[in-house]
Amino acid sequence: MCSAEPLLVQLLRLVDLVPLPPPPSSRPRGRPLIYPDRLFLKVVLFMTLRRIYRVHEVYSVLSQPSAEILLIRAHLFPDAFPCRRTFERRLKRLPSTLEQTIPLVGAMLVDLWRPWARSARAAASDSTCLRASGAHWNKKDREAGTIPNTTIDTDANWTRSGWHGWVYGYKLHLISTIANVWIPLAAKLRPANEADCTVMEALIPTLHVQPSFICGDSAYNTDPVRLACDKHGATLVASSRGKAPRTDDGVEVRKIIHALRHHAIENLNGLFKSIFDLRRPIPTKGHSGAARYILGCLFTYQIALLYRYLEGDLHQVDIKPMLRSA
Repeated sequence: MCSAEPLLVQLLRLVDLVPLPPPPSSRPRGRPLIYPDRLFLKVVLFMTLRRIYRVHEVYSVLSQPSAEILLIRAHLFPDAFPCRRTFERRLKRLPSTLEQTIPLVGAMLVDLWRPWARSARAAASDSTCLRASGAHWNKKDREAGTIPNTTIDTDANWTRSGWHGWVYGYKLHLISTIANVWIPLAAKLRPANEADCTVMEALIPTLHVQPSFICGDSAYNTDPVRLACDKHGATLVASSRGKAPRTDDGVEVRKIIHALRHHAIENLNGLFKSIFDLRRPIPTKGHSGAARYILGCLFTYQIALLYRYLEGDLHQVDIKPMLRSA
Protein backbone atom coordinates (compact mmCIF):
# COMPACT_ATOMS: atom_id res chain seq x y z
CA MET A 1 0.00 0.00 0.00
CA CYS A 2 1.08 3.56 -0.70
CA SER A 3 0.90 5.73 2.43
CA ALA A 4 0.48 8.85 0.29
CA GLU A 5 -2.95 7.65 -0.81
CA PRO A 6 -6.03 8.66 1.19
CA LEU A 7 -7.03 6.13 3.84
CA LEU A 8 -10.34 5.50 2.08
CA VAL A 9 -8.54 4.46 -1.12
CA GLN A 10 -6.17 2.22 0.86
CA LEU A 11 -9.14 0.46 2.48
CA LEU A 12 -10.86 0.06 -0.90
CA ARG A 13 -7.69 -1.55 -2.32
CA LEU A 14 -7.74 -4.12 0.49
CA VAL A 15 -11.00 -5.53 -0.87
CA ASP A 16 -8.94 -6.86 -3.78
CA LEU A 17 -7.01 -9.07 -1.31
CA VAL A 18 -9.92 -10.82 0.40
CA PRO A 19 -11.31 -14.17 -0.80
CA LEU A 20 -14.78 -14.32 -2.33
CA PRO A 21 -17.22 -17.23 -2.61
CA PRO A 22 -16.79 -19.32 -5.76
CA PRO A 23 -19.13 -18.63 -8.69
CA PRO A 24 -22.10 -20.97 -9.18
CA SER A 25 -21.36 -24.18 -11.06
CA SER A 26 -23.94 -23.32 -13.71
CA ARG A 27 -24.66 -19.83 -14.99
CA PRO A 28 -28.00 -18.53 -13.70
CA ARG A 29 -30.73 -17.37 -16.04
CA GLY A 30 -30.69 -13.83 -17.32
CA ARG A 31 -28.09 -11.47 -18.67
CA PRO A 32 -24.47 -12.23 -17.67
CA LEU A 33 -22.99 -9.97 -15.00
CA ILE A 34 -20.76 -7.20 -16.31
CA TYR A 35 -19.51 -5.90 -12.96
CA PRO A 36 -18.07 -8.44 -10.44
CA ASP A 37 -19.34 -8.63 -6.88
CA ARG A 38 -15.99 -7.35 -5.62
CA LEU A 39 -16.72 -3.90 -7.07
CA PHE A 40 -20.02 -3.65 -5.21
CA LEU A 41 -18.36 -4.82 -1.99
CA LYS A 42 -16.18 -1.75 -2.43
CA VAL A 43 -19.31 0.35 -2.95
CA VAL A 44 -20.74 -0.99 0.33
CA LEU A 45 -17.46 -0.18 2.07
CA PHE A 46 -17.62 3.35 0.65
CA MET A 47 -21.26 3.72 1.74
CA THR A 48 -20.46 2.55 5.26
CA LEU A 49 -17.46 4.82 5.77
CA ARG A 50 -19.24 7.87 4.31
CA ARG A 51 -22.53 7.05 6.09
CA ILE A 52 -24.57 6.82 2.91
CA TYR A 53 -27.59 4.62 3.50
CA ARG A 54 -29.64 4.61 0.29
CA VAL A 55 -28.82 3.44 -3.21
CA HIS A 56 -29.85 6.63 -4.99
CA GLU A 57 -27.68 8.63 -2.57
CA VAL A 58 -24.49 6.68 -3.32
CA TYR A 59 -25.23 6.89 -7.05
CA SER A 60 -25.67 10.67 -6.77
CA VAL A 61 -22.49 11.07 -4.70
CA LEU A 62 -20.38 9.00 -7.12
CA SER A 63 -21.78 11.05 -10.00
CA GLN A 64 -20.28 14.27 -8.64
CA PRO A 65 -17.40 15.86 -10.61
CA SER A 66 -15.16 16.71 -7.64
CA ALA A 67 -11.52 15.58 -7.75
CA GLU A 68 -11.87 13.28 -4.73
CA ILE A 69 -14.96 11.53 -6.09
CA LEU A 70 -13.39 11.16 -9.52
CA LEU A 71 -10.39 9.44 -7.89
CA ILE A 72 -12.66 7.04 -5.99
CA ARG A 73 -14.85 6.38 -9.03
CA ALA A 74 -11.79 5.65 -11.17
CA HIS A 75 -10.74 3.03 -8.62
CA LEU A 76 -14.22 1.51 -8.31
CA PHE A 77 -15.24 1.52 -11.98
CA PRO A 78 -12.19 2.07 -14.22
CA ASP A 79 -13.96 1.02 -17.43
CA ALA A 80 -17.56 2.24 -17.26
CA PHE A 81 -19.83 3.74 -14.63
CA PRO A 82 -23.01 1.66 -14.14
CA CYS A 83 -26.49 3.15 -14.34
CA ARG A 84 -28.64 3.64 -11.26
CA ARG A 85 -30.77 0.59 -12.03
CA THR A 86 -27.62 -1.57 -11.96
CA PHE A 87 -26.75 -0.13 -8.54
CA GLU A 88 -30.24 -0.92 -7.25
CA ARG A 89 -30.30 -4.46 -8.60
CA ARG A 90 -26.77 -5.45 -7.51
CA LEU A 91 -26.91 -3.90 -4.05
CA LYS A 92 -30.26 -5.59 -3.40
CA ARG A 93 -28.72 -9.03 -3.91
CA LEU A 94 -25.52 -8.21 -2.02
CA PRO A 95 -26.61 -9.43 1.49
CA SER A 96 -26.33 -13.06 0.40
CA THR A 97 -22.84 -12.35 -0.97
CA LEU A 98 -21.86 -10.71 2.33
CA GLU A 99 -23.13 -13.70 4.31
CA GLN A 100 -20.79 -15.93 2.29
CA THR A 101 -17.86 -13.48 2.24
CA ILE A 102 -17.69 -12.68 5.97
CA PRO A 103 -16.75 -16.30 6.96
CA LEU A 104 -14.06 -16.35 4.26
CA VAL A 105 -12.55 -13.06 5.41
CA GLY A 106 -12.83 -14.23 9.02
CA ALA A 107 -10.81 -17.36 8.21
CA MET A 108 -8.22 -15.21 6.41
CA LEU A 109 -7.87 -12.95 9.46
CA VAL A 110 -7.52 -15.98 11.76
CA ASP A 111 -4.64 -17.23 9.60
CA LEU A 112 -2.95 -13.80 9.74
CA TRP A 113 -3.57 -12.73 13.33
CA ARG A 114 -3.29 -16.25 14.85
CA PRO A 115 -5.57 -15.34 17.79
CA TRP A 116 -5.62 -18.90 19.13
CA ALA A 117 -1.83 -19.31 19.26
CA ARG A 118 -1.80 -18.84 23.05
CA SER A 119 -5.30 -20.01 23.94
CA ALA A 120 -7.86 -22.68 23.16
CA ARG A 121 -9.58 -22.58 19.77
CA ALA A 122 -12.83 -21.23 21.17
CA ALA A 123 -15.55 -19.17 19.49
CA ALA A 124 -18.39 -17.18 21.03
CA SER A 125 -21.94 -17.08 19.67
CA ASP A 126 -24.60 -14.53 20.50
CA SER A 127 -27.37 -12.35 19.10
CA THR A 128 -27.87 -8.64 19.64
CA CYS A 129 -31.03 -6.63 19.09
CA LEU A 130 -31.08 -3.76 16.59
CA ARG A 131 -34.07 -1.43 16.48
CA ALA A 132 -35.89 -0.80 13.21
CA SER A 133 -36.43 2.75 12.02
CA GLY A 134 -39.86 4.33 11.86
CA ALA A 135 -43.00 3.49 13.78
CA HIS A 136 -43.72 0.13 15.42
CA TRP A 137 -46.15 -2.38 13.94
CA ASN A 138 -48.34 -3.49 16.81
CA LYS A 139 -49.53 -7.07 17.04
CA LYS A 140 -53.22 -6.29 16.53
CA ASP A 141 -52.49 -4.29 13.36
CA ARG A 142 -50.17 -7.02 12.02
CA GLU A 143 -52.81 -9.71 12.61
CA ALA A 144 -55.43 -7.53 10.92
CA GLY A 145 -53.09 -6.88 7.99
CA THR A 146 -53.32 -3.10 8.35
CA ILE A 147 -50.35 -0.71 8.18
CA PRO A 148 -51.38 2.44 10.09
CA ASN A 149 -48.11 4.31 9.40
CA THR A 150 -46.07 4.36 6.21
CA THR A 151 -42.79 4.54 8.16
CA ILE A 152 -43.27 1.03 9.57
CA ASP A 153 -40.65 -1.52 8.55
CA THR A 154 -42.94 -4.47 7.81
CA ASP A 155 -40.03 -6.94 7.55
CA ALA A 156 -39.04 -6.39 11.19
CA ASN A 157 -40.67 -8.08 14.16
CA TRP A 158 -40.90 -8.08 17.94
CA THR A 159 -38.69 -9.74 20.54
CA ARG A 160 -38.29 -9.41 24.27
CA SER A 161 -34.78 -8.80 25.53
CA GLY A 162 -33.82 -9.34 29.15
CA TRP A 163 -31.80 -6.12 29.01
CA HIS A 164 -33.68 -3.85 26.56
CA GLY A 165 -37.24 -5.08 27.11
CA TRP A 166 -39.54 -5.25 24.08
CA VAL A 167 -37.72 -4.38 20.86
CA TYR A 168 -39.16 -4.04 17.35
CA GLY A 169 -36.47 -4.69 14.78
CA TYR A 170 -33.87 -7.28 13.85
CA LYS A 171 -31.24 -9.47 15.47
CA LEU A 172 -27.62 -9.76 14.39
CA HIS A 173 -26.53 -13.36 14.97
CA LEU A 174 -22.76 -13.49 15.28
CA ILE A 175 -19.89 -15.93 15.88
CA SER A 176 -16.49 -14.48 16.83
CA THR A 177 -13.17 -15.57 18.26
CA ILE A 178 -12.55 -15.74 22.00
CA ALA A 179 -9.07 -14.22 22.14
CA ASN A 180 -7.26 -10.93 22.58
CA VAL A 181 -8.55 -9.84 19.15
CA TRP A 182 -12.25 -10.19 18.31
CA ILE A 183 -12.59 -11.46 14.76
CA PRO A 184 -16.10 -11.97 13.31
CA LEU A 185 -16.30 -15.47 11.85
CA ALA A 186 -19.90 -15.65 10.59
CA ALA A 187 -23.03 -13.52 10.77
CA LYS A 188 -26.68 -13.32 9.75
CA LEU A 189 -29.30 -10.61 10.19
CA ARG A 190 -32.81 -11.92 10.74
CA PRO A 191 -36.13 -10.52 12.04
CA ALA A 192 -36.04 -10.31 15.81
CA ASN A 193 -38.72 -12.93 16.43
CA GLU A 194 -36.72 -15.80 14.91
CA ALA A 195 -35.33 -18.17 17.54
CA ASP A 196 -31.62 -17.85 18.25
CA CYS A 197 -31.10 -21.60 18.15
CA THR A 198 -32.74 -21.93 14.72
CA VAL A 199 -30.52 -19.26 13.16
CA MET A 200 -27.39 -20.58 14.86
CA GLU A 201 -28.07 -24.08 13.57
CA ALA A 202 -27.88 -22.67 10.02
CA LEU A 203 -24.95 -20.34 10.81
CA ILE A 204 -22.47 -22.90 12.18
CA PRO A 205 -22.04 -24.82 8.86
CA THR A 206 -20.97 -21.56 7.15
CA LEU A 207 -17.81 -21.32 9.30
CA HIS A 208 -14.51 -21.65 7.42
CA VAL A 209 -12.46 -22.20 10.60
CA GLN A 210 -12.38 -25.15 12.96
CA PRO A 211 -12.88 -24.00 16.57
CA SER A 212 -12.67 -26.69 19.21
CA PHE A 213 -15.40 -25.07 21.31
CA ILE A 214 -18.43 -22.94 20.43
CA CYS A 215 -19.75 -21.16 23.50
CA GLY A 216 -23.25 -19.77 23.88
CA ASP A 217 -25.95 -18.98 26.40
CA SER A 218 -28.94 -21.16 27.31
CA ALA A 219 -30.80 -20.24 24.09
CA TYR A 220 -28.32 -22.44 22.16
CA ASN A 221 -28.59 -25.43 24.49
CA THR A 222 -30.66 -27.50 22.06
CA ASP A 223 -30.09 -30.81 20.31
CA PRO A 224 -30.06 -29.36 16.73
CA VAL A 225 -27.37 -26.79 17.65
CA ARG A 226 -25.35 -29.47 19.43
CA LEU A 227 -25.61 -31.71 16.37
CA ALA A 228 -24.50 -28.86 14.08
CA CYS A 229 -21.45 -28.32 16.31
CA ASP A 230 -20.65 -32.02 16.28
CA LYS A 231 -20.81 -32.11 12.47
CA HIS A 232 -18.39 -29.18 12.37
CA GLY A 233 -15.98 -30.91 14.75
CA ALA A 234 -16.66 -28.57 17.68
CA THR A 235 -18.00 -29.02 21.19
CA LEU A 236 -20.95 -26.89 22.25
CA VAL A 237 -20.54 -25.27 25.66
CA ALA A 238 -23.88 -23.69 26.55
CA SER A 239 -25.51 -22.63 29.78
CA SER A 240 -28.05 -25.10 31.10
CA ARG A 241 -31.63 -24.06 31.52
CA GLY A 242 -33.12 -23.72 34.97
CA LYS A 243 -32.62 -21.63 38.07
CA ALA A 244 -29.26 -21.00 39.73
CA PRO A 245 -27.33 -22.19 41.61
CA ARG A 246 -26.38 -25.17 39.48
CA THR A 247 -24.53 -28.06 41.07
CA ASP A 248 -24.01 -30.48 38.17
CA ASP A 249 -20.61 -31.74 37.06
CA GLY A 250 -18.45 -29.21 35.22
CA VAL A 251 -20.23 -26.12 36.50
CA GLU A 252 -17.01 -24.46 37.71
CA VAL A 253 -15.29 -25.01 34.36
CA ARG A 254 -18.31 -23.61 32.50
CA LYS A 255 -18.21 -20.49 34.69
CA ILE A 256 -14.67 -19.75 33.50
CA ILE A 257 -15.53 -20.45 29.86
CA HIS A 258 -18.66 -18.30 29.92
CA ALA A 259 -16.79 -15.44 31.58
CA LEU A 260 -14.34 -15.50 28.65
CA ARG A 261 -17.22 -15.73 26.18
CA HIS A 262 -19.03 -12.83 27.80
CA HIS A 263 -15.90 -10.67 27.70
CA ALA A 264 -15.30 -11.38 24.00
CA ILE A 265 -18.76 -11.24 22.44
CA GLU A 266 -20.25 -8.47 24.60
CA ASN A 267 -17.23 -6.22 24.05
CA LEU A 268 -17.34 -6.91 20.32
CA ASN A 269 -21.04 -6.08 20.17
CA GLY A 270 -20.44 -2.89 22.16
CA LEU A 271 -17.50 -1.85 19.97
CA PHE A 272 -19.45 -2.65 16.80
CA LYS A 273 -22.45 -0.58 17.88
CA SER A 274 -20.22 2.28 18.97
CA ILE A 275 -18.24 2.43 15.72
CA PHE A 276 -21.28 2.36 13.44
CA ASP A 277 -23.74 4.20 15.72
CA LEU A 278 -26.07 1.20 16.00
CA ARG A 279 -27.46 2.07 19.41
CA ARG A 280 -29.82 4.18 17.34
CA PRO A 281 -32.39 2.62 14.97
CA ILE A 282 -31.08 1.09 11.74
CA PRO A 283 -31.05 3.92 9.17
CA THR A 284 -32.47 1.74 6.36
CA LYS A 285 -35.87 0.16 5.85
CA GLY A 286 -36.68 -3.42 4.90
CA HIS A 287 -34.75 -6.62 5.51
CA SER A 288 -32.65 -6.34 2.35
CA GLY A 289 -31.52 -2.78 3.11
CA ALA A 290 -30.95 -3.53 6.79
CA ALA A 291 -28.92 -6.67 6.02
CA ARG A 292 -26.84 -4.79 3.43
CA TYR A 293 -26.05 -2.06 5.93
CA ILE A 294 -25.39 -4.21 9.03
CA LEU A 295 -23.39 -6.93 7.25
CA GLY A 296 -21.59 -4.18 5.33
CA CYS A 297 -20.58 -2.63 8.65
CA LEU A 298 -19.25 -5.99 9.81
CA PHE A 299 -17.32 -6.42 6.56
CA THR A 300 -15.87 -2.91 7.04
CA TYR A 301 -14.70 -3.88 10.52
CA GLN A 302 -12.97 -6.94 9.05
CA ILE A 303 -11.24 -4.76 6.43
CA ALA A 304 -10.09 -2.47 9.26
CA LEU A 305 -8.53 -5.46 11.05
CA LEU A 306 -6.76 -6.45 7.82
CA TYR A 307 -5.45 -2.90 7.45
CA ARG A 308 -4.19 -2.92 11.04
CA TYR A 309 -2.37 -6.21 10.47
CA LEU A 310 -0.68 -5.01 7.29
CA GLU A 311 0.39 -1.80 9.05
CA GLY A 312 1.89 -3.83 11.92
CA ASP A 313 -0.55 -2.45 14.53
CA LEU A 314 -1.68 -5.70 16.11
CA HIS A 315 -4.38 -4.23 18.37
CA GLN A 316 -7.92 -2.85 18.24
CA VAL A 317 -7.20 0.41 20.06
CA ASP A 318 -8.59 3.54 18.35
CA ILE A 319 -10.13 1.56 15.50
CA LYS A 320 -13.22 3.80 15.67
CA PRO A 321 -11.39 7.11 15.04
CA MET A 322 -9.35 5.40 12.31
CA LEU A 323 -12.51 4.45 10.40
CA ARG A 324 -14.12 7.85 11.07
CA SER A 325 -11.09 9.53 9.51
CA ALA A 326 -11.40 7.57 6.22
